[in-house]
Amino acid sequence: MQILYVDSSPKGERSNSRLLGRFFIDALRSKLDAELDYLDLADADLPHVDALFTQAIYQEEAQRSPAMEARLQQSDQLCRRLLAADMLVCAMPMHNWCYPSVFKVFIDHITRTGFTVNYSSQGEILGQLGDLKCVFITTRGGDLSPGSPLAEMDALTPALTAAFGFLGVRDMTFVDVQPLQFANRQLHDQALQAGKNKLALLAQELASAACLKGDILG
Repeated sequence: MQILYVDSSPKGERSNSRLLGRFFIDALRSKLDAELDYLDLADADLPHVDALFTQAIYQEEAQRSPAMEARLQQSDQLCRRLLAADMLVCAMPMHNWCYPSVFKVFIDHITRTGFTVNYSSQGEILGQLGDLKCVFITTRGGDLSPGSPLAEMDALTPALTAAFGFLGVRDMTFVDVQPLQFANRQLHDQALQAGKNKLALLAQELASAACLKGDILG
């Protein structure tokens, strides 16, 4: 199994999402023989979409200029890494109700016609990631869980569902850990431990499912 693990928090070692992401990956790899491809978006320095990028992606490959080819090189590599993965694990904090800006840039780079999305002759969207398992580990400062007063301010879950659904992903799991930033220490610690418990259980479930499908357990 090939796992692409993506971090996006700018807080380094102080990041709750990084802590939980590493916890999950360690738990999963202790039970499953898997290769890890790691991407830290906080250090990747992915450029935002600009005029050259948009010109290049709408240009036939054979007609792209050297500058266009160079501009798409990072995007091409990210698409190949994603297509090579069996599982995508993304750990991220909620920033102002949605994902961090670096993760939005990542989505812009991996949403590519001819790579991760194709279209039928009738114009039907054909996402190419139908076999990819996605796990989204999110940390939230407040409690935005269903039924809470802030639930309607959760733009992160629908944004991820829409973006990766467009790419064809059908199997998405969300582990949302909250409240962390704006809670007292007791609630913070309880939320963090509850998140670890959910991730440990998920790692066991995924490892067992992989075993049934013929992957090698560690």
